[in-house]
Amino acid sequence: MGSPSVFSRAAAWGAACFLLLTGAAHAEEVKVMISGGMAAAYRELTPEFEQKTGHHIETAWGPSMGTTHDAIPIRLERGEKADVLIMVGSALGELVRQGRVVADSRVDLVRSPIGMVVKAGVPKPDISTVEALTRTLLAAKSVVYSDSASGVYVGGELFKRLGIAEQMQGKSRMIPAEPVAAVVARGEAELGFQQISELLPIAGADFVAPLPEEVQKITIFSAGIVNGSQNPAGAKALIDFLASAAAAPALKKSGLEPIHK
Repeated sequence: MGSPSVFSRAAAWGAACFLLLTGAAHAEEVKVMISGGMAAAYRELTPEFEQKTGHHIETAWGPSMGTTHDAIPIRLERGEKADVLIMVGSALGELVRQGRVVADSRVDLVRSPIGMVVKAGVPKPDISTVEALTRTLLAAKSVVYSDSASGVYVGGELFKRLGIAEQMQGKSRMIPAEPVAAVVARGEAELGFQQISELLPIAGADFVAPLPEEVQKITIFSAGIVNGSQNPAGAKALIDFLASAAAAPALKKSGLEPIHK
Protein backbone atom coordinates (compact mmCIF):
# COMPACT_ATOMS: atom_id res chain seq x y z
CA MET A 1 0.00 0.00 0.00
CA GLY A 2 3.02 2.32 0.65
CA SER A 3 4.28 2.17 -2.94
CA PRO A 4 1.22 3.69 -4.64
CA SER A 5 1.38 6.56 -2.15
CA VAL A 6 5.04 7.23 -3.00
CA PHE A 7 4.27 7.02 -6.70
CA SER A 8 1.28 9.35 -6.28
CA ARG A 9 3.37 11.91 -4.47
CA ALA A 10 6.09 11.67 -7.11
CA ALA A 11 3.54 12.09 -9.89
CA ALA A 12 1.97 15.10 -8.16
CA TRP A 13 5.40 16.69 -7.67
CA GLY A 14 6.27 16.05 -11.29
CA ALA A 15 3.03 17.64 -12.44
CA ALA A 16 3.62 20.66 -10.21
CA CYS A 17 7.16 21.09 -11.58
CA PHE A 18 5.83 20.83 -15.12
CA LEU A 19 3.23 23.54 -14.44
CA LEU A 20 5.83 25.80 -12.85
CA LEU A 21 8.22 25.36 -15.74
CA THR A 22 5.62 25.85 -18.44
CA GLY A 23 4.17 28.83 -16.59
CA ALA A 24 7.63 30.39 -16.37
CA ALA A 25 8.17 29.80 -20.06
CA HIS A 26 5.04 31.74 -20.94
CA ALA A 27 5.30 34.41 -18.23
CA GLU A 28 7.89 36.45 -20.09
CA GLU A 29 8.85 40.06 -19.60
CA VAL A 30 7.50 42.70 -21.98
CA LYS A 31 9.64 45.84 -22.12
CA VAL A 32 7.59 48.94 -22.92
CA MET A 33 8.64 52.48 -23.78
CA ILE A 34 5.71 54.87 -23.50
CA SER A 35 5.05 58.61 -23.56
CA GLY A 36 2.79 60.36 -21.09
CA GLY A 37 -0.33 60.69 -23.25
CA MET A 38 -1.71 57.30 -22.23
CA ALA A 39 -0.11 57.15 -18.77
CA ALA A 40 -3.22 57.11 -16.56
CA ALA A 41 -5.04 54.46 -18.58
CA TYR A 42 -1.87 52.41 -19.04
CA ARG A 43 -1.21 52.31 -15.30
CA GLU A 44 -4.77 51.13 -14.72
CA LEU A 45 -4.76 48.51 -17.46
CA THR A 46 -1.34 46.86 -17.21
CA PRO A 47 -2.01 45.03 -13.91
CA GLU A 48 -5.05 43.43 -15.53
CA PHE A 49 -2.95 42.39 -18.53
CA GLU A 50 -0.27 40.90 -16.26
CA GLN A 51 -2.87 38.98 -14.26
CA LYS A 52 -4.59 37.59 -17.34
CA THR A 53 -1.47 36.63 -19.29
CA GLY A 54 1.25 36.03 -16.71
CA HIS A 55 3.53 38.44 -18.57
CA HIS A 56 5.50 40.95 -16.52
CA ILE A 57 5.59 44.54 -17.81
CA GLU A 58 8.73 46.64 -17.45
CA THR A 59 8.07 50.29 -18.32
CA ALA A 60 10.36 53.15 -19.36
CA TRP A 61 8.77 56.60 -19.66
CA GLY A 62 9.74 59.43 -21.97
CA PRO A 63 8.51 61.97 -24.53
CA SER A 64 7.67 60.77 -28.04
CA MET A 65 10.04 63.30 -29.57
CA GLY A 66 12.69 65.83 -28.67
CA THR A 67 16.26 65.54 -27.46
CA THR A 68 15.88 65.11 -23.69
CA HIS A 69 17.65 62.19 -22.02
CA ASP A 70 14.44 60.17 -21.60
CA ALA A 71 12.91 60.84 -25.05
CA ILE A 72 12.01 57.53 -26.68
CA PRO A 73 14.06 58.09 -29.86
CA ILE A 74 17.08 59.02 -27.73
CA ARG A 75 16.64 55.91 -25.55
CA LEU A 76 16.66 53.75 -28.68
CA GLU A 77 19.67 55.54 -30.14
CA ARG A 78 21.75 54.77 -27.07
CA GLY A 79 20.83 51.10 -27.27
CA GLU A 80 18.09 50.69 -24.66
CA LYS A 81 16.04 47.58 -25.37
CA ALA A 82 12.26 47.48 -25.80
CA ASP A 83 9.57 45.20 -27.15
CA VAL A 84 6.73 47.72 -27.50
CA LEU A 85 6.63 51.46 -28.16
CA ILE A 86 3.49 53.45 -27.28
CA MET A 87 3.78 57.04 -28.45
CA VAL A 88 2.58 59.80 -30.75
CA GLY A 89 1.66 58.18 -34.07
CA SER A 90 3.69 60.54 -36.25
CA ALA A 91 6.81 59.93 -34.16
CA LEU A 92 6.22 56.17 -34.29
CA GLY A 93 5.86 56.47 -38.06
CA GLU A 94 9.30 58.04 -38.24
CA LEU A 95 10.76 55.10 -36.30
CA VAL A 96 9.02 52.74 -38.74
CA ARG A 97 10.72 54.61 -41.61
CA GLN A 98 14.06 54.26 -39.82
CA GLY A 99 13.53 50.50 -39.55
CA ARG A 100 13.39 50.51 -35.75
CA VAL A 101 9.74 49.38 -35.61
CA VAL A 102 8.09 46.52 -37.51
CA ALA A 103 5.95 48.31 -40.09
CA ASP A 104 2.93 46.00 -40.08
CA SER A 105 2.84 45.86 -36.27
CA ARG A 106 1.61 49.46 -35.89
CA VAL A 107 -1.81 49.87 -34.30
CA ASP A 108 -3.45 53.27 -33.78
CA LEU A 109 -4.94 53.12 -30.26
CA VAL A 110 -6.55 56.44 -29.33
CA ARG A 111 -7.29 60.01 -30.37
CA SER A 112 -6.17 62.63 -27.86
CA PRO A 113 -7.39 66.26 -27.85
CA ILE A 114 -5.55 69.23 -26.34
CA GLY A 115 -6.90 71.07 -23.31
CA MET A 116 -5.97 73.79 -20.84
CA VAL A 117 -5.41 73.95 -17.07
CA VAL A 118 -5.05 76.66 -14.44
CA LYS A 119 -3.80 76.46 -10.87
CA ALA A 120 -6.37 74.79 -8.60
CA GLY A 121 -8.81 77.23 -7.03
CA VAL A 122 -8.29 80.19 -9.33
CA PRO A 123 -11.14 81.35 -11.63
CA LYS A 124 -11.36 79.41 -14.87
CA PRO A 125 -11.10 81.67 -17.92
CA ASP A 126 -13.34 81.27 -20.95
CA ILE A 127 -11.87 79.40 -23.92
CA SER A 128 -15.18 78.11 -25.32
CA THR A 129 -14.78 79.94 -28.64
CA VAL A 130 -11.82 80.97 -30.77
CA GLU A 131 -12.43 84.62 -29.82
CA ALA A 132 -12.60 83.81 -26.10
CA LEU A 133 -9.42 81.69 -26.31
CA THR A 134 -7.61 84.55 -28.02
CA ARG A 135 -8.69 87.03 -25.35
CA THR A 136 -7.63 84.64 -22.58
CA LEU A 137 -4.19 84.10 -24.10
CA LEU A 138 -3.60 87.81 -24.61
CA ALA A 139 -4.64 88.55 -21.02
CA ALA A 140 -2.45 85.82 -19.50
CA LYS A 141 0.92 86.73 -18.01
CA SER A 142 2.52 83.33 -18.66
CA VAL A 143 1.68 80.29 -20.79
CA VAL A 144 3.37 76.89 -20.96
CA TYR A 145 2.99 73.93 -23.30
CA SER A 146 4.57 70.50 -23.71
CA ASP A 147 7.66 69.46 -25.67
CA SER A 148 5.67 66.79 -27.51
CA ALA A 149 3.07 66.90 -30.28
CA SER A 150 0.59 69.18 -28.48
CA GLY A 151 3.26 71.73 -27.65
CA VAL A 152 4.71 71.71 -31.14
CA TYR A 153 1.23 72.60 -32.37
CA VAL A 154 0.48 75.24 -29.71
CA GLY A 155 3.81 77.03 -29.97
CA GLY A 156 4.40 76.53 -33.68
CA GLU A 157 0.94 76.80 -35.21
CA LEU A 158 -1.93 77.75 -32.86
CA PHE A 159 -0.61 81.19 -31.91
CA LYS A 160 -0.04 81.96 -35.60
CA ARG A 161 -3.57 80.83 -36.50
CA LEU A 162 -4.95 83.13 -33.82
CA GLY A 163 -2.82 86.02 -35.11
CA ILE A 164 -1.04 86.51 -31.78
CA ALA A 165 2.33 84.83 -32.32
CA GLU A 166 4.29 88.04 -31.75
CA GLN A 167 2.40 88.88 -28.54
CA MET A 168 2.99 85.37 -27.14
CA GLN A 169 6.75 85.27 -27.73
CA GLY A 170 7.82 86.87 -24.50
CA LYS A 171 5.41 85.08 -22.19
CA SER A 172 5.10 81.51 -23.49
CA ARG A 173 7.55 78.61 -23.29
CA MET A 174 7.91 74.91 -23.88
CA ILE A 175 8.32 72.57 -20.88
CA PRO A 176 10.72 69.68 -21.49
CA ALA A 177 10.13 66.24 -19.97
CA GLU A 178 7.63 67.27 -17.27
CA PRO A 179 3.82 67.40 -17.16
CA VAL A 180 2.70 70.92 -17.99
CA ALA A 181 0.01 70.79 -15.30
CA ALA A 182 2.70 70.28 -12.64
CA VAL A 183 4.31 73.58 -13.62
CA VAL A 184 0.93 75.33 -13.41
CA ALA A 185 0.15 73.64 -10.08
CA ARG A 186 3.37 75.10 -8.60
CA GLY A 187 2.30 78.56 -9.69
CA GLU A 188 5.12 78.92 -12.22
CA ALA A 189 2.73 79.61 -15.10
CA GLU A 190 -0.80 80.92 -15.38
CA LEU A 191 -2.07 78.71 -18.25
CA GLY A 192 -0.94 75.28 -19.41
CA PHE A 193 -1.72 73.39 -22.62
CA GLN A 194 -1.21 69.68 -23.24
CA GLN A 195 -3.13 66.52 -24.16
CA ILE A 196 -6.13 66.29 -21.82
CA SER A 197 -5.10 62.80 -20.73
CA GLU A 198 -1.82 64.25 -19.42
CA LEU A 199 -3.49 67.16 -17.65
CA LEU A 200 -6.21 65.32 -15.71
CA PRO A 201 -4.05 63.18 -13.38
CA ILE A 202 -2.03 66.09 -11.94
CA ALA A 203 -3.08 67.33 -8.51
CA GLY A 204 -3.05 71.05 -7.88
CA ALA A 205 -4.23 72.03 -11.37
CA ASP A 206 -7.84 72.40 -12.53
CA PHE A 207 -8.87 71.35 -16.01
CA VAL A 208 -10.65 74.18 -17.83
CA ALA A 209 -11.76 72.83 -21.23
CA PRO A 210 -10.54 71.46 -24.54
CA LEU A 211 -9.48 73.84 -27.28
CA PRO A 212 -12.38 75.03 -29.44
CA GLU A 213 -13.14 72.59 -32.24
CA GLU A 214 -12.10 75.04 -34.97
CA VAL A 215 -8.51 75.15 -33.65
CA GLN A 216 -8.32 71.75 -31.97
CA LYS A 217 -5.48 69.40 -32.88
CA ILE A 218 -6.09 65.70 -32.35
CA THR A 219 -3.03 63.57 -31.68
CA ILE A 220 -3.09 59.87 -32.48
CA PHE A 221 -1.27 57.60 -30.04
CA SER A 222 -0.06 54.36 -31.59
CA ALA A 223 1.79 51.21 -30.59
CA GLY A 224 4.28 49.07 -32.47
CA ILE A 225 6.71 46.20 -31.98
CA VAL A 226 10.41 47.04 -31.96
CA ASN A 227 12.57 45.32 -34.55
CA GLY A 228 14.67 42.78 -32.68
CA SER A 229 12.16 42.43 -29.84
CA GLN A 230 13.02 39.57 -27.49
CA ASN A 231 9.31 38.90 -26.90
CA PRO A 232 7.29 39.76 -30.01
CA ALA A 233 4.43 37.46 -28.98
CA GLY A 234 4.08 39.22 -25.61
CA ALA A 235 4.40 42.59 -27.35
CA LYS A 236 1.58 41.74 -29.75
CA ALA A 237 -0.58 40.46 -26.89
CA LEU A 238 -0.18 43.76 -25.04
CA ILE A 239 -1.00 45.84 -28.12
CA ASP A 240 -4.05 43.70 -28.86
CA PHE A 241 -5.24 44.12 -25.27
CA LEU A 242 -4.85 47.92 -25.32
CA ALA A 243 -6.77 48.04 -28.61
CA SER A 244 -9.58 45.80 -27.32
CA ALA A 245 -13.06 46.72 -26.14
CA ALA A 246 -12.04 45.64 -22.63
CA ALA A 247 -9.57 48.54 -22.45
CA ALA A 248 -11.97 51.18 -23.77
CA PRO A 249 -13.58 52.29 -20.45
CA ALA A 250 -10.21 53.09 -18.85
CA LEU A 251 -9.10 54.95 -21.96
CA LYS A 252 -12.27 57.04 -22.08
CA LYS A 253 -12.07 57.83 -18.36
CA SER A 254 -8.60 59.29 -18.85
CA GLY A 255 -9.74 61.70 -21.58
CA LEU A 256 -8.88 59.58 -24.62
CA GLU A 257 -11.06 58.42 -27.50
CA PRO A 258 -10.44 54.74 -28.37
CA ILE A 259 -9.99 53.92 -32.04
CA HIS A 260 -12.06 50.86 -32.90
CA LYS A 261 -10.99 48.80 -35.88
